Amino acid sequence: MQAFIGTGVALVTPFKKDFSVDIEALKKIVNHVIDGGVEYLVVLGTTGEPATLNQEEKEIVIETIIEANKGRLPLVLGVGGNNTQQVVEELKSRDFSKFSAILSVSPYYNKPTQEGIYQHFKAIAEAAPIPVILYNVPGRTASNMLPETVMRLANDFKNLIGIKEAAGDIVQAMKLIQHKPKDFLIISGDDMIALPIVLAGGSGVISVIGEGYPKEFSEMIRLGLNKKVEEAYVLHYKIMESIDMIFEQGNPAGVKEIFKTLNLSENTVRLPLVTVNSDLANRLEIFTKNLSK
Repeated sequence: MQAFIGTGVALVTPFKKDFSVDIEALKKIVNHVIDGGVEYLVVLGTTGEPATLNQEEKEIVIETIIEANKGRLPLVLGVGGNNTQQVVEELKSRDFSKFSAILSVSPYYNKPTQEGIYQHFKAIAEAAPIPVILYNVPGRTASNMLPETVMRLANDFKNLIGIKEAAGDIVQAMKLIQHKPKDFLIISGDDMIALPIVLAGGSGVISVIGEGYPKEFSEMIRLGLNKKVEEAYVLHYKIMESIDMIFEQGNPAGVKEIFKTLNLSENTVRLPLVTVNSDLANRLEIFTKNLSK
């Protein structure tokens, strides 16, 4: 799937100060990342705070992004959960005509076995009308989808086209790259090790920092894909400090602080998340202004 080689960004859901969805800010953010050169957009991933959006708000976010994108980039929709039957029902009932793929997270909270994870994604693969990208993020799900399980799924279901691998484990990512089927995509879900994963044979990244600084980050990934190692690492080290900062007090509070500095949106997040403290806000503001000089 050539469309998903490079940088995808997990779009935030901007809120006004009264916590309502800020439609105009969302349009500005879509244009910001497209103008910055990213390859595709991820809608209602974790960074979009879907856990605190009601169904009506989710539809507003989806429609706003579709409208703002105007068909320019491929769209990926986050459809996942820990109730397998509910996910399957959504896959069967939703209109996916504007989307190129689904991003589906490994079940959280339930802590299934590897066989349970396999059966969950088997049900999703059999129900999905468009290609699916698996999502492994043990820090949020409390269970790790092992490379053996991923390869079993990749070999059994051709519409499972890749995995967003966010275990933060470069060795695990390398095992996936080593044993994957030819066209299966290994996509980094960790901004800090995205470049090493690309250089090891990965396909790119679904990024958070790439949303704040799309020009620099997407160019770094393209350089990595073209094996221009030294040039890529110049950009990596240029933005590395900011990657730690945006996750220091939770995602997406950090990247929303960048958007506030860029005058794209408020920094508002919904409880139980809170905005970053004044110290981190100040550091992010200084970094963002210096980066653009």
